[in-house]
Amino acid sequence: MALTEFDRSLLSRCVANHPDAWRDFVDRFLGLFLHVVHHTAQSRSVPMSKDLEDDLCAEVFVRLVENDYAILRRFRGHSSLATYLTVVSRRIIVTEMARRRMAEAMGHVDGHTPPAAPVGEAQRRMEDREEVEHLLGSLPPRDAEILRRYHLDGQSYAEISRDMGIPENSIGPTLSRLRQILNAKRDWSQRDRATQDGGKPAVRS
Repeated sequence: MALTEFDRSLLSRCVANHPDAWRDFVDRFLGLFLHVVHHTAQSRSVPMSKDLEDDLCAEVFVRLVENDYAILRRFRGHSSLATYLTVVSRRIIVTEMARRRMAEAMGHVDGHTPPAAPVGEAQRRMEDREEVEHLLGSLPPRDAEILRRYHLDGQSYAEISRDMGIPENSIGPTLSRLRQILNAKRDWSQRDRATQDGGKPAVRS
């Protein structure tokens, strides 16, 4: 389906920061993003709540407006705008679901707790991912790849089994074992930092 003149105009108004353009964009595509949220959650067996629905939709909108509408500016009109936004929003939602699942597994946050302000949330996400990547580097490559695919890339057990050639029924126990290892490593790391901070002499003004 080709890009309609209505959507072409709406897109142009948004990237030009035209008054009321973003409100019109939200009104037009909120229903689409809600559908993608629910379909993605259902396909990945993620329990849906109103808070999680709101958070995931908000994440899509935040990503669309960041960097001066960079995602919208990359649209070249080779399909309908709705088709492009479906693909883009699904990627954003899958990534956010995977981030939350990893954060929960690592004991960082409750995955259904509404996020903090956008800037603080972005900073926390970066710190979470940096810590996870650091911890993954301490695992054997095959184990790290399983964890990365499941928690960071959002792959299902079936997808991991297919791509890595391992039995699907072995993935759950493997993930549980690896999460215990990573949590232990994280706890030791936090204790080391606390010891180092506590051992520093106080600075007198």
